[in-house]
Amino acid sequence: MKKFTVLLLVIAIAVSLIGFAACSSAPAASEAAQTNGEFKVGLECNYAPFNWTQTDETEMTVPISSGGGFADGYDVQIAKKVAEGLGKELVIVKTEWDGLIPALLSKKIDAIIAGMSPTAERKETIDFSDPYYTSELVIVVKKDGAFAGAKSLDDFAGAKITAQLDTFHYTVIDQITGVEKQTAMETFPAMIVALAAGKIDGYISELPGAVSAVEANPDLSYVQFAEGSGFETNPEDVQVAIGIRQGDENKDKMNEILATIPQDEREQMMEDAVARQPVSQE
Repeated sequence: MKKFTVLLLVIAIAVSLIGFAACSSAPAASEAAQTNGEFKVGLECNYAPFNWTQTDETEMTVPISSGGGFADGYDVQIAKKVAEGLGKELVIVKTEWDGLIPALLSKKIDAIIAGMSPTAERKETIDFSDPYYTSELVIVVKKDGAFAGAKSLDDFAGAKITAQLDTFHYTVIDQITGVEKQTAMETFPAMIVALAAGKIDGYISELPGAVSAVEANPDLSYVQFAEGSGFETNPEDVQVAIGIRQGDENKDKMNEILATIPQDEREQMMEDAVARQPVSQE
């Protein structure tokens, strides 16, 4: 009977030691998971030069998590720097534009790096990092079209103009007196097709997107306005930043990472993205 009691005591001590060892290793495992975890970034992969999809893998691309090719573009390069700074593995989650914020809120993605502007309306729902790019608004038109020689917004009276759905771009169309505002479209490739077919006379775009569209479609051009002749915007309307959930603990770290990228390097990254983009988009 005494031997049995001693045996039970030995077993109990052994079990407690195993439990203690497991508990002691838990923090290290948790720390490793945090360091080596995934950084899921949502973007359209369809808005060159900010982001696009291509079939071939290069040193600049990142595989799209759902398959169907590789992602590249200015946003992707920014995402790579942020993921590296956070000590996480970058995962690209291809998401339709109007699904980006819902995906972020439902925690399907950790951040939006998709040429998104930190507008006041969006800030009611999500938070943003410091800007990582600042641009200007232009109007993409047909190179030989009636509005190719436009110099000011007044020159677009009577023009059929549109912009991407659920963007600030669509709201500024109202600043054009006499414009024929068309139904918003879901993607930039769709607007390019509509413009080429003569269904619209032009669409609103950020300058890099316009340059990219013209590079890929020589029959297009864009109207860039002199100061005071173009759209009236707030600074945040023409900036792009990382969209994150409100209260994200990594916000300060993301801003620190972005601050390490000099302005001249950012401009070079954009120039390289324009030069590297595929000739045509999906």
